[in-house]
Amino acid sequence: MSPQLALLVNPAARGGRTLRMLEPVARRLRAGGAELSVIVGVDAADALERACTAVAERPDALVAFGGDGLVHLAVQAVAGTDVPLGIIPAGTGNDIAAALGLPCKDPVMAARVVLRMKSRLVDVARLRAGGAEELFAGVVCCGFDSRVNERANRLTWPPGMAKYVVAMLEELRSFRPIPFRVTFDGDEVVEQEAMLVAVANTRSYGAGMRVCPDALPDDGLLDVMMVGAISKGEFLRVFPSVYRGTHVGHRAVSVRRVRSVRLEALDVVAYADGERIGPVPLECEVRPGALRVIV
Repeated sequence: MSPQLALLVNPAARGGRTLRMLEPVARRLRAGGAELSVIVGVDAADALERACTAVAERPDALVAFGGDGLVHLAVQAVAGTDVPLGIIPAGTGNDIAAALGLPCKDPVMAARVVLRMKSRLVDVARLRAGGAEELFAGVVCCGFDSRVNERANRLTWPPGMAKYVVAMLEELRSFRPIPFRVTFDGDEVVEQEAMLVAVANTRSYGAGMRVCPDALPDDGLLDVMMVGAISKGEFLRVFPSVYRGTHVGHRAVSVRRVRSVRLEALDVVAYADGERIGPVPLECEVRPGALRVIV
C-alpha cells in the first residue's frame, strides 16, 4: 500500500538554496510509491496550522524538509499522536537529524530512509515560558549563546554561519557572567554566575556544537550543562572544544541529568532548537517516548 506523506517545506532554508533539492526529493518519494502532498506556509504560524490540519487527516507520516527550526515546528504538530515524523535534513543546522543517525548531506538518501517507514520512539521536552507552552526535541540555550543569536538575527551581513562568528566577537566585548538560579527536579536549587546554561534532549546545536555530548534522545532524561564564570580569554580557549564535546572536562563545566529543570535569570532570552522562545524564567520537563520518528 502506498504511504500517504505530508511534506512540510521551509522555502527559506539555507537562504532558499535548498528549494533546488525539493524536486528531486519529491520525485524520489513518488518513485518509491508515496502519495505526496506538499505543505508550504506563508509564515511559521501558517505553516504550523497547515501541518496540524494535515496531521489531523492521519497521513502515514509528516515529513519535514528543512533544518532544526522546521523540525521544531513539525514536532508541535505530531508529538503525542501516532503520526510519525520523517526528516529530510536541508537546513543550515541539522543537529536533531544528526542525533537520530539520519543522512544530513544527501536529501535524496534521506528520502529513501523515509520510504522505509521504520520508526522508533524518542523523547521530547515541554517548555513553559511567559505563559506560553511548546515542545522541543533538541537543545534549549540561555546565556552567551542566546545573546549571540539575538545579535546575529539583527545582522544583515555577512550571510550564513559567518554572521554568528561576527555576532560572537561583538557580544564577547561586553559580556559579563550571568547570575542564574537553577532548580533541578523541583527541589534542588543551585545559584551561581554562569556564561551559559543549556538543556539538552540531543547532543548538539548550532550546526555541530556538541554542548551535551552524552545526551540521548530516548533515555527519559534531559542533560543540563552549565559553564560557570570564567575569564573571556579562558572562555575563548575552551569554546572550540565544544565541537568535540571535550569541554565537559573543564573545571568550570558541570552536567546534570534530570527530568525537569527551571531556569531563572535577568535579561536572558532562551532559544529552543534555534528558534527564539523569549525571556526566562522557563521550565523544561521531559516527555518520554512522546515522538515517533522515522529513522
